[in-house]
Amino acid sequence: MAIQSIERAAAILQALGSGPRRLGVSELSERLGLAKGTVHGLLKALQQERFVEQEAESGKYQLGAALLQLGNIYLDDNELRGRSLAWADNLALRTGEAVRVGSLHDNGVLVIHHVFRPDNTLQILEVGAQLPLHATALGKALLAHKPDLEAAVLAGPLPRLTRATLTTRAGLERALEAVRKQAYAMECEEAIIGEASIAAPIFDRRNEATGAIGIAGAVERLFVKREPRPDLVVQVREAARAITRDLGGARF
Repeated sequence: MAIQSIERAAAILQALGSGPRRLGVSELSERLGLAKGTVHGLLKALQQERFVEQEAESGKYQLGAALLQLGNIYLDDNELRGRSLAWADNLALRTGEAVRVGSLHDNGVLVIHHVFRPDNTLQILEVGAQLPLHATALGKALLAHKPDLEAAVLAGPLPRLTRATLTTRAGLERALEAVRKQAYAMECEEAIIGEASIAAPIFDRRNEATGAIGIAGAVERLFVKREPRPDLVVQVREAARAITRDLGGARF
């Protein structure tokens, strides 16, 4: 019974973390297929531990501050992120673009560090964002070095995000083979129209791809005639190589 309660509480947190940020008891009950009394009781227990908060005006619930504290602890203890901080800052300064560091999580790429583009434009912090494996440079950089995961992704559907998204097995296979040969990944408007990204894998002391680092920005800044700028590719690969070295990896 205790395990079932934990599973149901986790389902509530996941529901609040996706889609509408605030949900009422009835909405959660319908979405999760649970009785309203069960949902209400779990919400009160989660609220007591500050994992959820109730908005006074609407009575709806949202994720609480305690989860932010736990997330910060996770990030502080994450070795990949810790080793990447200085190199990510340096990469942003050298390229003039936003930098993201990501690791695998739930068949996607979890952004564990994000450095803003060094200018005065309005930007949104992406730490905690989940990116698709097949349509981002970070995702491809990791996927190309994870044979089991690659097979699973290729066997399933490849959601179309834009007209340029790779949605066929053959197309993604060719892209991943290019990543392994060139030691970097790229995408041009495959995830977001008008944006492109370049990334390279990071290897740990076991020489396994533990993460990836890359830059993202407007197509006209990162690409020339639909090809990534060579100077930016060099900068991204050098950053990945430096972090790999700091992690004790011997790849590259």
